[in-house]
Amino acid sequence: MKSFWKITVLSLIVVFSACKETALKYSAQPVPFNQVKITDQFWSSRLQAHAHATLETCIAQTQDSTERINNFIKAAGLMQGGHEGIYFDDSDVYKAMEGIAYSLINNPNPENEALLDRWIGYIAKAQQGDGYLNTFYTLNHQEDSWTDMEKHEMYCGGHMIEAAVAHHKATGKNSFLDVAVKFADHLATEFGPGKKHWVAGHEEIELALVKLYHETGDKKYLDLSYWLLEERGHGHGKGEIWNKEHWGPAYCQDDVPVAEISDIKGHAVRAMYLFSGMADVAAEKDLPEYTAALERVWEDVVERNMYITGGIGSSGDNEGFSNDYDLPNKEAYCETCASIGMVMWNNRMNLFSKDAKYIDVMERSMYNGVLAGISLEGDRFFYVNPLESEGHHHRQQWFGCACCPSNVSRFLPSVGGYIYAVSGAKGVFVNLYVGSTATMDVKHTKLELMQNTNYPWNGKIELEIQPEMETKFPVNLRIPGWCKSFSLSVNGQKQNAAKQENGYVALERSWKKGDKVELNLDMPVEVVAADPRVTANVGKRAIQRGPLVYCVEENDQANKNWNDLQLTDASTFQTAYASGILDGMVEIQGRTGEENFTLIPYFAWDNREAGRMKVWLDYNE
Repeated sequence: MKSFWKITVLSLIVVFSACKETALKYSAQPVPFNQVKITDQFWSSRLQAHAHATLETCIAQTQDSTERINNFIKAAGLMQGGHEGIYFDDSDVYKAMEGIAYSLINNPNPENEALLDRWIGYIAKAQQGDGYLNTFYTLNHQEDSWTDMEKHEMYCGGHMIEAAVAHHKATGKNSFLDVAVKFADHLATEFGPGKKHWVAGHEEIELALVKLYHETGDKKYLDLSYWLLEERGHGHGKGEIWNKEHWGPAYCQDDVPVAEISDIKGHAVRAMYLFSGMADVAAEKDLPEYTAALERVWEDVVERNMYITGGIGSSGDNEGFSNDYDLPNKEAYCETCASIGMVMWNNRMNLFSKDAKYIDVMERSMYNGVLAGISLEGDRFFYVNPLESEGHHHRQQWFGCACCPSNVSRFLPSVGGYIYAVSGAKGVFVNLYVGSTATMDVKHTKLELMQNTNYPWNGKIELEIQPEMETKFPVNLRIPGWCKSFSLSVNGQKQNAAKQENGYVALERSWKKGDKVELNLDMPVEVVAADPRVTANVGKRAIQRGPLVYCVEENDQANKNWNDLQLTDASTFQTAYASGILDGMVEIQGRTGEENFTLIPYFAWDNREAGRMKVWLDYNE
């Protein structure tokens, strides 16, 4: 992959379950997060904040502060009244439920499990006899159901299916899964070859149906997902999106058949969900034309339309993409949901290819784009993530359109599922460096793998290999694209790791209990220049260290002229541990001439006093 950012040298060398569940047919299989226990301080603190604050916030907003759960109660006939809120608010309930269910797997909570049971009861009663389920139409517009492709009926249904699968995995109960199956069967009755045409205005159902197929083993759900993908680009789309001249079918990726996609267009979140669904279907049906299209559009996204934070979607007008290299900083949209979509899509691309370049992008989006979307306390959120602020952009307790808080809530407890993968003769892949204990099967042998690290603050990673019996297999360690120097040892003996394949170093040997691997990734401060075609960053530089992008906040520049802050080729940098609410994080102390300045991780901005912020700093050669 060509570097999207040109790297310069300053003071340091820098460079840029259950049921009939079926297995995914990717060439590598992810180790599910219910088989991974996260133990490190960085992610453990985020998961604790999720369990103690994020879930509570989502629950309170769902059932106390808004009408979201009441819409189901009304549709169930247990309360009087019409639909309140936005037509796609059902999806926020489902995403919150998915987050609660995921959390139950590693953090059992009888209160939250009982809450899910109660909500599922409302949802089941709100479902119509034929399987249809959508409170907006049930309460106010029943005669108009399945007439407007923009109204998110399949989007809401897709999130319901994902939540139901998560609940089934977490509890073994069929109550919610039965609702999902009934709804999917309704879709299969209404849509498909020889039936009604349909293009979902907001993608989501495609990947959800594949998850339902995996959970139930019923191939008709996979086939329906494939049919829905194939409906795109043939003029079947109808509704408000398609009628808007400045949006048109490209807004929801309906301008060309999916196998012909080459350029990124339209709404960013919709595109990410589409590509994730395409990857899942391609993995099951062996569709090389899909994978070729995904590789083409991936290059367009990453090389010409992605921010240094891994955020995507520069335009607020369409919550998505504009022109190549149009990446403004103050006006950057970078919806939190789009960064979550980047994680989902890039993870799938890696499972296809076992190429670490996809994990490099996934990690960038995860640590910067996604984590910026939620406060350190876990109770306040960003919908939009600019790379520069005049001090008026702040985290909110909730949003009228609350897709991002509920999406973060379901994403965080699933992080363990992105760390490891296994692949037949290729063995184990360690994709992310996160302190954890994982169990998996490799070469028909049960393996426990323990990882100890203070990443992303430190590049030292220790792995302990514990196979049930001595077994020969490769352990593939990802060498991040930002790392140009590292050392590696096994049981204290230095290894020659010069050879890398697709960004991994493979250690193949007969492993026995207690074998230890130590990987040390050099983690210097990097000074990064944007592609000169990004006009917003001409004459500017950004700072990153390891997987983290850094920024300056006005908080740390007291009694200094904000507009005078700049970098030169003589600027120097030192690292130190922060204090206060940022305690435990590595901050960067910079110096240009007589001026000192402090940089903090981008994901941590706006957690202290309000003030200005910027990622890209003026640079004077």
